[in-house]
Amino acid sequence: MDPIHVISLTLGAAWASGINLYAAILMLGYLGVTGNIFLPDELLILTNPLVLGAAALMYAVEFFADKIPGIDSGWDLIHTFIRIPAGAVLAAGMAQGLEVSQGAEFAALLVGGGVAASSHTAKMGARLVINTSPEPVTNWGASIAEDIAVLGGLWASLHYPWLFVALLILFLLLTAWLLPRVWGAIKGALQLLRNLFGSRTDPNPASPEIQQHRADILHTLSQGAVKKNK
Repeated sequence: MDPIHVISLTLGAAWASGINLYAAILMLGYLGVTGNIFLPDELLILTNPLVLGAAALMYAVEFFADKIPGIDSGWDLIHTFIRIPAGAVLAAGMAQGLEVSQGAEFAALLVGGGVAASSHTAKMGARLVINTSPEPVTNWGASIAEDIAVLGGLWASLHYPWLFVALLILFLLLTAWLLPRVWGAIKGALQLLRNLFGSRTDPNPASPEIQQHRADILHTLSQGAVKKNK
């Protein structure tokens, strides 16, 4: 592959990993097995049947978990520590196709991690906001749209590299502009989820005697403070 295809796939792998890592691994592994792309030696493991099978299994789990409001946000939170590092590693591995120096590989690792973090943050933030709606249709629609975007994005990064890179730059700019403006909505969604799944009452309430004793102590302290001020 020529350099622009390698660069496009490098960025595409990182971007897709931030949204759905297992779909990205399946797509890259399938393209490698069918000969549509020539994976660098470091990523040939993606064509291993065991790796493809594990990725397919985890994709099936995520397919259902990602469509349950609340569960999907918990899944995204856990995968913050999986998608971003994996996206960085995939980007660094794809960059091997350019036969670059170790310094350039490290740069690809950092750029890949940053791109994966951006797409993951955008996905998680959007789903938190969507989960404030009681109906499940928007959640299902968003989940299916994300899967289609991952597969379509990787396909575009292979066949239309310049277009994909341009769209990715637009996506990153839009994400940088939009996230600060929806941060209030994200915080509100987090509070709503906390209220929904958290305990709203003290699990070990104090007895009436203890509550009265606390009230007496506070009253005594307040009276002492008043006398001192006088």
